[in-house]
Amino acid sequence: MFSREELEFIGGLCQEFDALAITDEIYEHITYDGATHVPIVTIPGLRDRSILVNSMSKTFSVTGWRVGWVIASPDLTNSIRKVHDFLTVGAAAPLQQASALALATGEDYYEHLSSDYTVRRDLLVGHLEAAGFRCFQPKGAYYVMTDISGFGFADDRAFAQHLLEHVGVIGVPGSSFYSDSGGGSQQMRFCFCKKSETLEAAAAKLAKLRRG
Repeated sequence: MFSREELEFIGGLCQEFDALAITDEIYEHITYDGATHVPIVTIPGLRDRSILVNSMSKTFSVTGWRVGWVIASPDLTNSIRKVHDFLTVGAAAPLQQASALALATGEDYYEHLSSDYTVRRDLLVGHLEAAGFRCFQPKGAYYVMTDISGFGFADDRAFAQHLLEHVGVIGVPGSSFYSDSGGGSQQMRFCFCKKSETLEAAAAKLAKLRRG
């Protein structure tokens, strides 16, 4: 999650190099430890240089619906509308109606969302650290990136294969999130958007790593 100062720096680069900022702000309501989401469109100088993308998927746990929206200046949305018309046309009408109803939800829902995920985050982080992972504490979303260098595997893919075959838990290799093929080779990402009993079951399996 970027701070306002970091976003202002990005905004300055966009203006200097005549570039657009395209942001995925799908986790805006899933934040922790007092962190506050700052929409990039609110940064001075970016109102006409930003394309904000959001959806129902994460906030309301409906990832299969594929209902979302884009906020941008009229000059930019003209092109976006044309692309959307040729590629998608429109989301199913009942899903749009359900989304409109969900978006009318009060602030209590969003507060509960963050507090509920905070509990699950802390639960998973605790279990991962007990199993030997070094965790990077997330301030938003529902993933934990971990350092796996202490386990002695050649890279993240070899470790992921080991987890799958011998432990029964799978994560996403960290290198998936780097443009440099060597980046993230000693990292693994895990998600905690699961029921508490599922996270506890995963913890029991991860205990095998300690014994190994």
